[in-house]
Amino acid sequence: MAEQAAEKTEFDIVAEAHPNKDFKAPELTGEIATPRVEDGMIVKGVTDAIKPHIAKEAIQEKLDFPGTLVDNWDEAVIRRLGELLERYKSLQVYLDTCVRCGSCTDKCQFYLGTNDPNNMPVARAELLRKVYKRYFTTEGKIFRKLAGAEKLDINLLSDWYAYFHQCSQCRRCSVFCPYGIDTAEISMAAREIMDCIGIGQKYVNEILGKVHDIGNNLGMNPKALAATLESTEEDLEEETGQKIRLPLDEEGAEVLMITPSADFFASPHVESLLGYAKVFHQAGISWTFSSKASEAGNFGMFIGNYTQLEKVASRVRDAIDDIRPKRLIVGECGHAWRVAYSFWNTLIGPFDTLDPNYPAPQHICEFTLDLVERGAIKLDKAANDEFTVTFHDSCNVARGSCMGDRPGGQFTIPRELIKASCNRFVDMEKGTIMEETFCCGGGGGLLTDEILQVRIQGAMPRMQALSRVMESDGVNFMALICAICKAQFTKILPKYGVPMSVAGGVHQLVGRAIDLGAKA
Repeated sequence: MAEQAAEKTEFDIVAEAHPNKDFKAPELTGEIATPRVEDGMIVKGVTDAIKPHIAKEAIQEKLDFPGTLVDNWDEAVIRRLGELLERYKSLQVYLDTCVRCGSCTDKCQFYLGTNDPNNMPVARAELLRKVYKRYFTTEGKIFRKLAGAEKLDINLLSDWYAYFHQCSQCRRCSVFCPYGIDTAEISMAAREIMDCIGIGQKYVNEILGKVHDIGNNLGMNPKALAATLESTEEDLEEETGQKIRLPLDEEGAEVLMITPSADFFASPHVESLLGYAKVFHQAGISWTFSSKASEAGNFGMFIGNYTQLEKVASRVRDAIDDIRPKRLIVGECGHAWRVAYSFWNTLIGPFDTLDPNYPAPQHICEFTLDLVERGAIKLDKAANDEFTVTFHDSCNVARGSCMGDRPGGQFTIPRELIKASCNRFVDMEKGTIMEETFCCGGGGGLLTDEILQVRIQGAMPRMQALSRVMESDGVNFMALICAICKAQFTKILPKYGVPMSVAGGVHQLVGRAIDLGAKA
């Protein structure tokens, strides 16, 4: 008689995932259809859902998390949830407030793309809310299921791991919630709890370890970074005939530039890096990168862990102390700008050694637009005449930050800089841009290929809006100010039959348009 298959462990149940199918992207029609919900579509314990890989023991322990699922994990979950409720009062408000009105139902790109009701923001949040009700509310303890409460078990934990990793924490649902419930905060809390019981996500946690060990997401050590910048300087001189520098670790530079490490390495990211360098060169402003803080990104936010968030950010504080700059500028990265704008002052501030006449920190788009408006640099729009440009508002910039000293600057400043760099600009349809923008589908720690199908599906609403202006206005360039958006779209665009070259950075356009004439 054939041997019986070994019984699955609890860890196996959580880790078990349905692999990516040979998935074909939806047809681009320009329309964003809302899936129809039918009875019985939401199923508990969907162990065959697409999930990211779970982090191995060495990755977890490097971040001071348990290496595997802890004993009595259910008790550990409740204990950690209680600690988070005590620390973050907003979390309890969000868990208590929902009335299931349905306003958020069709606002999530992952629900619209996957047709899975578990990806409705209200349904996803309910995975945690019903545990909260069971163990932390009087009515849940007494009436249990009648009060929407449910006991935590391994199948529910499996659902947590699947669906809280099909949320990019973009906060679009929060814009439409009449109570302002921030579902991203609930997703962050769930991920933080899972890390604390030994169920961490490989992609995010592995990158956090690289930052702690080396200083950036790519694992590029200082010698490799210096060599890369030197090689890029040679390419710039060959292109322009001018010695345009990419300085590293230069003490006393006026500007300390903190940018995503993808800018040093990959296309189209590096084209924006060239744009930054040309701007500083032509404006005659001394600047430098730091090998100690060679990463603007901070994946600590994705797992909702304040300790990791602070530890990654501390490298920027150390770089400020070493370089002693007057100004702190952040490159094109969506979640990095949200962390810088919303968290740095409390994580690594105050910035009392910087020049108080300038914003601290300042986004590169605000910096460059100011130079353009003051006439410190000149842009030739005709240099980009081959493009009809649109702009994708990155979710963390749009809904978690601002730019400049005016309300809505995060929307107007990038667009004004684009319009100063090209002759033809077209916005995508209202309801898909600015505060209502759709996520690229790869943010929040989802930029990993084992969940590529989910990423393709999550990108569907943005791709439909893009296809509409490509058809109606001849758009052939989508400008971005986010490293994750650039990485996501260069992977996803071809899946929808759109050339990879359609995606690029705002400073890619600036770098093409800037007049590198003789200096005074």
